[in-house]
Amino acid sequence: MTDITSLRPLFAILVSALAIPVILSLERRPNVREGVTIAVALAKFAIVASMVPGVLSGTRYVFSLGKFGPGIELTFRVDPLGLLFGLLASLLWIVTSFYSIGYMRGLDEHAQTRYFASFAASLASAVGVAFASNLLTLFVCYELLTVSTYPLVTHDETDEARAAGRKYLAYTFGGGVAVLGGTVLVFVLTGTTAFTPGGIEALATADPTLARAAFALLAAGFGVKAALMPAHSWLPDAMVAPTPVSGLLHAVAVVKSGVFGIARVVLDVYGTGTMEQLGVGLPLAAVAAFTLLTASVIALRQDNLKRRLAYSTISQLSYIVLGLALLKGDALIGGLLHIPAHAFMKLTLFFCAGAIHVETHTDDISDMAGIGKRMPLTMAAFGVAAAGMAGIPLVAGFVSKWYLVIGALDGGGLVFAAALLVSGVLNIAYFWPIVYQAYFESPEGHDEKPLLEGPLGGRDVVRTDGGDADDDTAESSPVESSEDIPEPQHVDHLGKHHEDDEHHGGPPAGGWTKSGWRGGESTWFMLGPILTAATLSLLLGTVPNSVVFLRIVTTIVGNLPGVTL
Repeated sequence: MTDITSLRPLFAILVSALAIPVILSLERRPNVREGVTIAVALAKFAIVASMVPGVLSGTRYVFSLGKFGPGIELTFRVDPLGLLFGLLASLLWIVTSFYSIGYMRGLDEHAQTRYFASFAASLASAVGVAFASNLLTLFVCYELLTVSTYPLVTHDETDEARAAGRKYLAYTFGGGVAVLGGTVLVFVLTGTTAFTPGGIEALATADPTLARAAFALLAAGFGVKAALMPAHSWLPDAMVAPTPVSGLLHAVAVVKSGVFGIARVVLDVYGTGTMEQLGVGLPLAAVAAFTLLTASVIALRQDNLKRRLAYSTISQLSYIVLGLALLKGDALIGGLLHIPAHAFMKLTLFFCAGAIHVETHTDDISDMAGIGKRMPLTMAAFGVAAAGMAGIPLVAGFVSKWYLVIGALDGGGLVFAAALLVSGVLNIAYFWPIVYQAYFESPEGHDEKPLLEGPLGGRDVVRTDGGDADDDTAESSPVESSEDIPEPQHVDHLGKHHEDDEHHGGPPAGGWTKSGWRGGESTWFMLGPILTAATLSLLLGTVPNSVVFLRIVTTIVGNLPGVTL
């Protein structure tokens, strides 16, 4: 590949960073503020997209901020792997910006200026993570992403939101310390932290014990934001944030920065050859398989829709990690392709959950029987994305999971292929009842949700692991309690009470009103992004070879030495 010096990597980062003071200055002019947000999002995407043809033809765009000491160099480089994450994040920021307008205005949310400014800061950090050319630059941007997303997690300013924010910082900063430790150890062993396709050669001849220790630190540190168990519990608690935050940052930017970091370590720090030599791929694959199965089971026990989606996210992120850990060509393609596939599908699901909340104040699955009559387009999009999450053909999830299963079988990983198939069945088990009851059941005659009932289901009081606070074996305090959430109130983002609303969730008196299929169920500021994200899921599932993301992924894997396609 050919490196050329260019300002475009820097501009792609700065365009949203420089917009922050502009957005903050427009607090009294919301229309202009949101217009600036949309314009900056479009500009960011245009800059990133302008580099796609060059990167696919073998060019890497590089910009260095300079050296600040031995091994301390802050450099940005756009290569195929960085382009995959940067293009995805910048594209979906546009979609989420439109959705945010409808959502925040629909709820008449406070601190909207801070919200949009924090979003801009988060996307600047996320693209910095994508374009970092070495572990040190990646670490700096990785930590900036934590700082910039904290105001979004704690947006509601309730006790629940602040507690979730503290937990988020504790987990992610702890992960950052591990990443820094691994970075220092890699530098000591090799004299460099630069990303190299196929891995840093000196690691293959370094002390194997220290090399394994460095890998463990890096995988654990990035694994926090990738929500690998047992470092996962911050993610369900962070669902107190507004739904657009849950959608973009917890289905795209934050969590994907974790799996992206693991991808950099596997492909560009160690390389598949050194990973096999050190024997570190199998333990990582085992952790991923355990996480994707366990999180799917816990998701069955969640009645709150956003919490069920959160545990689904934990499971789906481990599909990506598993594909990377298997170290085979098809598995690598499947894992990397699942980054955009999961983003499109999960963004659709979160957007649907947010629209349901804004329009009906309904958050619990057990209150959604017949809601397809009230919100037919929203639930249709939800059904499409849910099918893709389960790996049903013609939706994005099928393509990525097909590659994953084929890659697992190719490498002799029959156990991992079985885990993927079982998880797909569990996806159907916790998504299908939502879609079915929305269209084919009525509020007066529907079966109980969630799927697992009684002491196992825990509808009223939920622990972090999805169980009941009243269980004799419970050792941890509940995340939510009946004292915290009085029955007559509905809850915004899982934590904000509105006592003065006339309707508090579930069907109103007289049942759901019929909205029709022409968009009367909600504002098009929300319906448009929902249908756009669902359409992207279908395009990647039906014509994957015509979608640029698959071309980028095959370029990444094709450039790896020793990997056959």
